[in-house]
Amino acid sequence: MGFLSVLSTAHQWIRERVSPGDAVIDATAGNGVDTRFLAELVGPRGAVYAFDIQEAALLATRERLAPLEDEGRLPALQLVLDSHERMAAHVQPKHAGAIAAVMFNLGYLPGADPTIITKPDSSIAALSEALALLKPGGILTCVLYPGHPGGDDEADAVAQWCAALPSTAGQAVVYRMAQKPTAPYLVAIERSRKRQ
Repeated sequence: MGFLSVLSTAHQWIRERVSPGDAVIDATAGNGVDTRFLAELVGPRGAVYAFDIQEAALLATRERLAPLEDEGRLPALQLVLDSHERMAAHVQPKHAGAIAAVMFNLGYLPGADPTIITKPDSSIAALSEALALLKPGGILTCVLYPGHPGGDDEADAVAQWCAALPSTAGQAVVYRMAQKPTAPYLVAIERSRKRQ
């Protein structure tokens, strides 16, 4: 049996920390895979926020969630056409500091224009906002893609941000294939259980 993929590992780590009724965020909705995963975890009593700068991504996400809506299993949902770096402006006050998980899947929207990519500055700002929104013990996962143009710069910036994170704010881990430097990899942060 081989190791889990980075996406499967992110899902496993989140599944261990999220309960029905929680509030969660998909910072990069893309085609809605992570949004649906989160929606199924929190269930109809939960809340899901999903962000993307491309309307096509939010339409694909809405379509992927349609079966849950048809079955009455859709949580409170906000699909937000905005950059992930402004997520705090869209999160309800009751969820600020109470988010159980935030997922990032950086890079570009599969099947769309590959030149529209996430950028280091906005992604670092978004990671900082996400960390502040997490509840104590909450988790942030971020899948990085150093193998595409611009992806290596973003991955390096995120890795440096994680390495510089004070341990009082959270603990960061990296999951990657050491022999394949351009393969996607995962960083995750568990929010400190003590508020600063």
